Amino acid sequence: MPPVAVPQTSKLVSSPLLPDGFTVPASRFVHPSTRMRELLETEPFLFGPGVYDPMGAQLVMYYGFKAVYFSGYSFAIGHLGTTDMDLYSSVEIADAARRTVSALRKFQLTMAVGEPEKGVAPRHLDLPPVIVDMDGGYGNIFNVQRTTELYVTAGVAAAHIEDQVLPKRCGHIGGKALIPVNEMVGKLRMARAVADDLGNRDFVIIARTDGLSAVDAPEPLRSMELAVDRGLRYLDSGIPDLLWCEFPTSDRGAVETFTQQIKQRFPDARFAFNWSSSFKWFKDPNPMTFAELGEMGVKFIFITLGAQHAEGHGLSVLLQAMSKDQQDGYIALQRKEFEQGQDFPTRSHHFFSGVPYHHLVGKVYDAARLGREYVETLPEDRVV
Repeated sequence: MPPVAVPQTSKLVSSPLLPDGFTVPASRFVHPSTRMRELLETEPFLFGPGVYDPMGAQLVMYYGFKAVYFSGYSFAIGHLGTTDMDLYSSVEIADAARRTVSALRKFQLTMAVGEPEKGVAPRHLDLPPVIVDMDGGYGNIFNVQRTTELYVTAGVAAAHIEDQVLPKRCGHIGGKALIPVNEMVGKLRMARAVADDLGNRDFVIIARTDGLSAVDAPEPLRSMELAVDRGLRYLDSGIPDLLWCEFPTSDRGAVETFTQQIKQRFPDARFAFNWSSSFKWFKDPNPMTFAELGEMGVKFIFITLGAQHAEGHGLSVLLQAMSKDQQDGYIALQRKEFEQGQDFPTRSHHFFSGVPYHHLVGKVYDAARLGREYVETLPEDRVV
């Protein structure tokens, strides 16, 4: 696979964190929420691969995706080794989101330097907005207040809140129950109020309903009718920028029905859609495409557990190979990483983590033992 061509979407400017002569895209200095709103207006749809840590987000950015989705379920597995049932706290996921946003900003700098000594050219990457799962808000409106403040001050661009009774669970685990509509609207209002109070009126709020497959709710259970009614009442509040209905299957008919019925009252309604890892898309004879979803008014699409499944598959392949072939299993991985024409930035962990940037900037700031003169001369064909 040849190197991925990353579209350049903004002019290049200097940064005080780069040596003279190096530049970054001007979008570095645009607020992430503002950037997301611009993309929602100009793109047919915005797609954010689901990740759960800074490294995954950096890979998403490296390959030119315009958004990053920070998945709660993935975070539960990656952070705690458990399932998606409200078992982590707001502070834990907010801190992980903060570290991810910070890592993307640092990664932009390290890629803007490249590796001059090895002929690796600078790569100018735009900062993708990070959209983070807020589950059910981790409590009442005051928990939402605290969580939103943590997200906004972390540089998160958007968050979604759902209408499940707490402790909530993944939308594809049975037994979901719903809180009253007015309680959900209160949470949405609080999130909006906090973001505005902090000066970020562009913070994007996504309202999610699990009404389609809930087994308990204050209202009579009416499946699609309940989901549509919930969606309309949330939009009536004037708060949500996007509306998300969690669907139990990949059936396109349900998606079409929900979006069409919502649009009867709100013609300009915009939707979010979980192209879920819970669905066996490979067995769907006619899986919904991102473009088709965009035509339905879906403006933000994400695959919640994409990175989790990729890691599970890739690491399992390596472990199986090493279990059978010991060191040769790892050597086989390296052969794939360094195969001619491939573009795996992590094949050199030094480059990916920014060692060239640290040496270059360390030299400018006269930091202790940082600079190319301190680098041991080693054969490039033998070490990364």
